[in-house]
Amino acid sequence: MNVIPRQSLRRGFAAASSRIGRVCSAPIQASEQRRTYISPSQSPLRTQTTHRRQPAHRSFQVAKRTLFIQTEATPNADALKFKPNTRVLPEDFAGTFLEYLSPRSTLAPPNPSPLAAQLLAVDGVSAIFYGSDYITVTKASDSEWGHVKPEVFSLITEAVSSGKPLVNTIEGQAEDGQETSANDTLEYNENDSEVVSMIKELLETRIRPAIQEDGGDIEFRGFDAGWVSLKLRGACRTCDSSTVTLRNGIESMLMHYIEEVKGVQQVMDQEEEIAMAEFAKFEAKLKEQKGAAAVAGTGGKGTLDSVDA
Repeated sequence: MNVIPRQSLRRGFAAASSRIGRVCSAPIQASEQRRTYISPSQSPLRTQTTHRRQPAHRSFQVAKRTLFIQTEATPNADALKFKPNTRVLPEDFAGTFLEYLSPRSTLAPPNPSPLAAQLLAVDGVSAIFYGSDYITVTKASDSEWGHVKPEVFSLITEAVSSGKPLVNTIEGQAEDGQETSANDTLEYNENDSEVVSMIKELLETRIRPAIQEDGGDIEFRGFDAGWVSLKLRGACRTCDSSTVTLRNGIESMLMHYIEEVKGVQQVMDQEEEIAMAEFAKFEAKLKEQKGAAAVAGTGGKGTLDSVDA
């Protein structure tokens, strides 16, 4: 058995201690560290380099909101309804609709809308109607949806995906062409008579849902001497079949449930009067060709042409 002299061991331990001191005082790299192993039976000392394993980086996927915009036809061939799957009017908006009939009205107070301004700038678009959760776009009768719809769809998609409000509220004088109601005309009012309250309730629960389904809305303008005055909005405003909706749907239903009602009359502006006159001519011509029983219907999803008892 070979015995290592004690003096040699001392020199070996001293050299090892000096080497370890240098290793510990040197900066340690993030990816590796030098370790020294001392064996009494080995000289010189053996050095081994070991590598540390870097911690794995976790990746997180951010959930993205799916944007889905539904397009629906309306009884009015010149109007399309777009449902962006989000609220259109502000939460604190007093009325139930907002309608823009001119480009200037989209920039004016109290409710300017950048989206409505862009939509009315599309060649062929004549009016924009905002419901609580839908947008109705009306085009000129001499324009084709094949040219208008793609651009309209693209603008609505871009506006909704941006996350910005579609309608703003600012102080100032209202501009002609921006139409809304200060409050919901069908809301209950304690000062209303019993008959008026019944009319409002019937309009709110039975008639308005069908009108909104067709991309429009309805306003109650008064009750006098048995006659109910109403104003149709949105897709129903310039629809040729709105007269049929009033007579065969709304009027029949009100007269069926409320005996005090003698009839319904529509409050119209000049554009609507022209549309109604054109429809009257068409209806008269249709009767001459196919007989008195041939009367156009609304054909909408929420049609009011018939009344269930």
